[in-house]
Amino acid sequence: MPVQHARVRFGAAYYHEYHGPGADPTPDDLERDLDLMVAAGFSVIRVGESVWSTWEPSDGVFDLDWLQPVLDGAHARGIDVVLGTPTYAVPPWLVRRYPEIAGENATGRPMGWGARQEADFTHPVFRWYAERVLRRIVERYRDHPAVVGWQVDNEPGLHLLHNRGVFERFVDHLKDTYGDVETLNREWGLVYWSHRLSTWADLWTPDGNAQPQYDLAWRRFQASLTTEMIDWQARAVRALARPEQWVTTCIAYERPALEDADLASVLDVTSGNAYYTMQDGLAHPSSDVVPQSWTATGTWALFQVADVMWSSRDEPFLVTETDAQAIGGPSTNLPAYPGQWRQSAWALVARGARMVEYWHWRTLHYGAETYWGGVLPHSGVPGRAYREIAGLGAELARAGDVLADATPDADVAIWHAGSSRWALAGQPPLQTASGDGDPLSYPRIVAAFYRGAFDAGLQVRVVRPQHLASEDPAAAAARLPVLVAAAFYAASDDELDWLRRYAEAGGHLVVGPRTGYADTEARPRTTPQPGGLSDAAGAWYDEIANLPAPVPVVAPDGSPLDLADDATATAWAESLTTGAPPARSVLPSEIGTSRSRSRTDVTTSAPDAAATVLAAYDHPHHGRWAAATTRAYGDGRVTVVGTVPGPSFARSLSRWLVPQPLAGWADLPLSVTVHTSTRPDGSRVHVLHNWSWEPVDVVAPVDLDVLVTARGDRPADPPPADAPGDPLDAGTTVHLGPWDVLVATTR
Repeated sequence: MPVQHARVRFGAAYYHEYHGPGADPTPDDLERDLDLMVAAGFSVIRVGESVWSTWEPSDGVFDLDWLQPVLDGAHARGIDVVLGTPTYAVPPWLVRRYPEIAGENATGRPMGWGARQEADFTHPVFRWYAERVLRRIVERYRDHPAVVGWQVDNEPGLHLLHNRGVFERFVDHLKDTYGDVETLNREWGLVYWSHRLSTWADLWTPDGNAQPQYDLAWRRFQASLTTEMIDWQARAVRALARPEQWVTTCIAYERPALEDADLASVLDVTSGNAYYTMQDGLAHPSSDVVPQSWTATGTWALFQVADVMWSSRDEPFLVTETDAQAIGGPSTNLPAYPGQWRQSAWALVARGARMVEYWHWRTLHYGAETYWGGVLPHSGVPGRAYREIAGLGAELARAGDVLADATPDADVAIWHAGSSRWALAGQPPLQTASGDGDPLSYPRIVAAFYRGAFDAGLQVRVVRPQHLASEDPAAAAARLPVLVAAAFYAASDDELDWLRRYAEAGGHLVVGPRTGYADTEARPRTTPQPGGLSDAAGAWYDEIANLPAPVPVVAPDGSPLDLADDATATAWAESLTTGAPPARSVLPSEIGTSRSRSRTDVTTSAPDAAATVLAAYDHPHHGRWAAATTRAYGDGRVTVVGTVPGPSFARSLSRWLVPQPLAGWADLPLSVTVHTSTRPDGSRVHVLHNWSWEPVDVVAPVDLDVLVTARGDRPADPPPADAPGDPLDAGTTVHLGPWDVLVATTR
């Protein structure tokens, strides 16, 4: 059952055990910390997840009472606690006594100990000790009134484990999946390069593997191990915890051994990291295209992080870690501009966050994260970050509950498929600047469409195949009238059929690069591309090209697109041809003739089977093909975009897909975004941002009650007043200052 959110919680990870003179914190330090948290509007802290060697200093010797004063002090002040189990950071004595639990990042090569997550979490010795410490912690604190939830482990999926036991489990998994080696030989095409197996013992270890079917199966299996490990811990906690306490883990979405939607399905609520680049990294609009990693760069990317987190369970989520100050090593120093902490938190809340928790409370004096800045600096003296965060805390305490039961609105849905991400990492279609295959091809392609929608002022719902599979396509089309499926490479026949029926029922399906090209084993389909969708699209291709430099695109006569002069195709070009594709039985001499067009295996070869060209390449070679096409299909439409659209192209495409955004604000300055949510009573919440140093004016489209006042040209320090602003009548001009926010509800 989904967790019910009565408010938006606000706080930080708090490690009292790390602080104080000589790392020996005093009771006075604790009382001061907690009092400062209350003054900053904190309602939640996260504790305990990183210190197994503190909970259990030696084998079977437990010290469980050190956390009691923290929980007591938090409860006395009305602060909730999320208590973490420490299983991702094993103690030295356990590694020394049982070296066999070390994870291997290559067969026979144990990881060195000294960081974290170095253990083979499938090993029975690890499991036994991990469950023992978990049970002791939960039994000790399950009845403490401050504890509202449990975080098991932390940021799982960091390593692809190559231990022998893991490999043998993989072989057993293949036996269960395929039955016998002959089936595996056939399904993986192991006749190639003499990899055909005669017995399961012939299967080689993954270290030197070059077969894409093996690689995809290995990545899926590794992700399933991560999910199984979290499920095991979650079940152990639930068996002991109070019924009203929820269980989660902190998800780092870029982890290689992670399928977050599968993992979130075994939790009670999604929670995870929302790290982002501050200062000019939040300027909007931005011309920079920065590859995303564990941190997001660009305002659009911050919103994409939140929308992906919502998609993990298709429901509200918790942010367990986000930027307090500069996040990264000692060479990464970009603390927020005045107003940016406030902006970013309200952005996350607007897209479904029901907890915003900073990492972390006080900057550390030692360790690998010495310069990951906390709410308090190394001195412990509250500074600008604390003052601005405290102002935000007052706003969330006053207005956050209005969004707690609201659902973020969506103009367009974007399909997100974990298996396709892995498959395109193993066989990347896009290139890096050096000409090598880019393992980030999948997120690059998807991000181009997300950013185009964002720049067009649209709101996005990220959706997962595993969630939509059980939904009637007609119902999905009514709920999500535009669906972008880009880079959906490792697609099943059933999934492609669902997409066809979605369009047939009235949805507008947008097909992007590589969609439908391969099956679930990452084997290219033998049907015309885009596989399973070419007849519905009225367009097809059999040739592709990388684009070393952007190529201009133009809208031919009759195209509904309004393309700017700077519209470009980037990175990739599919040679889209309109009409029905030739049948496989066509002779080479017949290609391009009327005879070949009549011999087709698609549903119809009538003139209306051909798509309309939306955009064409302005290029002496590529210009013979379309860059994007569209065609009515059933009660809906199928549009094919055969390239990675540049920002201008993607923005124009999005404006054509959704000419009237749901938010309803018109003539907005380029730096302003509006995101809306709908409450159960039908009222709507509007969150406006100005992502710029330049103040701007906007006009309210409807009567609004202001919950969080725009601060105009006032400095970000001191904090804003506690009272909400005056009501706004439709047509009233609102002044947004630099890096400003306004939150209001419809009257």
